[in-house]
Amino acid sequence: MCGNPAVGNGMRALILVGGYGTRLRPLTLSTPKPLVEFANKPILLHQLEALVDAGCRQVILAVSYRAEQMEKELKVEAKKLGVELIFSHETEPLGTAGPLALAKTILAASSEPFFVLNSDVICDFPFKQLVQFHRNHGKEGTIVVTKVEEPSKYGVVLYDENGCIKNFIEKPQEFVSKKINAGIYIFNPSLKGRGSKLSPHQ
Repeated sequence: MCGNPAVGNGMRALILVGGYGTRLRPLTLSTPKPLVEFANKPILLHQLEALVDAGCRQVILAVSYRAEQMEKELKVEAKKLGVELIFSHETEPLGTAGPLALAKTILAASSEPFFVLNSDVICDFPFKQLVQFHRNHGKEGTIVVTKVEEPSKYGVVLYDENGCIKNFIEKPQEFVSKKINAGIYIFNPSLKGRGSKLSPHQ
């Protein structure tokens, strides 16, 4: 995995695409989940288009399952969009912190905040508004939350009146909140200074 230094201080993004997509079977038996079509185009292409529109010039894909197929199909689309794709290969599922640790050298090449998102998120991506909100509050990171009616199926986020996160509860069996992690994040470069504390298995 290597990045192009010429990209400089443009915004970057890391998309977590290493999952097997078991809940979408049989569609994902032959196609990786990010390439499953939604509204006549792959889910991941919706994300890439929105990231480019928000100013991203380089996107790292943390890949595992059917990585070669994904790389082959996305290179053409990336060229059309004018974005550089970097494929970071995982030999085993690494969660969220693991891909960040693997990509820390590339992410460290820019002083701009960087996005992190799950590959199965589909919405009207609020990336531009998210950048502005993140810069305004001045903290190290921002996590997008959304409201659902059945939070027991998701990771619930608990936060105080100032919006500071107090706890994460994965698939709670007792009601604690309807606000869940939407799988979209933005972090300051200062997070990368903790790279020595991150290992691919955290």
